[in-house]
Amino acid sequence: MTSEGFPDFFYAASDGLKLHARIYGEANSGHWPVVCLPGLTRNCRDFHELALHLSGRAARKVVAFDYRGRGQSAYDPDVSHYNVGIEAGDILAGLTTLGIEEAAFIGTSRGGLIIHVLGAMKPSVLKAIVLNDIGPVVEAEGLAHIRSYLDPLPKPKTRAEAINAQRDAHGSDFPALTAADWERMVSALYRETEEGLMPDFDPRLIEALAGLDLTQPLPDLWPQFEALAAIPLLAIRGANSKLLSVETLEQMRKRHRDIETITVEGQGHAPFLETGGLPGAIATFLDRAELKFS
Repeated sequence: MTSEGFPDFFYAASDGLKLHARIYGEANSGHWPVVCLPGLTRNCRDFHELALHLSGRAARKVVAFDYRGRGQSAYDPDVSHYNVGIEAGDILAGLTTLGIEEAAFIGTSRGGLIIHVLGAMKPSVLKAIVLNDIGPVVEAEGLAHIRSYLDPLPKPKTRAEAINAQRDAHGSDFPALTAADWERMVSALYRETEEGLMPDFDPRLIEALAGLDLTQPLPDLWPQFEALAAIPLLAIRGANSKLLSVETLEQMRKRHRDIETITVEGQGHAPFLETGGLPGAIATFLDRAELKFS
């Protein structure tokens, strides 16, 4: 265990690529472990404060993953491998290496899409699910907004420039954030190099969004979502989200028999899970879900 509260864990994907995760908490606490899956260009650092809370409150083991091409995981020479199917397989490979057969999953944005895929690949691994601002229908407006601030990719020279760039891109959707919240966001998103701050992901990830025709409806995942109906689910939505609509959240309520929902005021896509009462709400949800199976 490091002074930061976690050790780093490296493992090999099925194609040999070196991948990374952080591990928080005890291996055999008697509680379900928690697996944290970040958004498209994000990494395990997004979950640091939440992971400390969950591993401390209930002595849960928390595993926060970096997908290939993000954080401390190796970049893939084949950009076509940056897709949710391969990334879901990478998560399963990591869990197998760790000896984890079942867990609660927390997925932000792309992480939630990966959870839908895991439900088809290995449903037995999913004991409880938290979806952070993602559902079976992804709004084209939200993807267009993501593409607009990733291309061209901002390259700030200082932390102050990075914070200003993030506020310019997201401030109208996140009026509830404090200065400390913006600081944490920048610390999670960027890495320091000799050339200054650099976004901590393979820039070729943007190619995956560039090829989308946002004038056409995107395929939905309702069949995959409905296959999760027996698994306790907490759906979190940012009140200002452009990616998860109010209508989709309402449909999720109607189609899932064991769902709880939270709307986070003053935040958009995706809510910061360490803010407000979210850490406590997530921990309480996991406790309740466990009791249903005890």
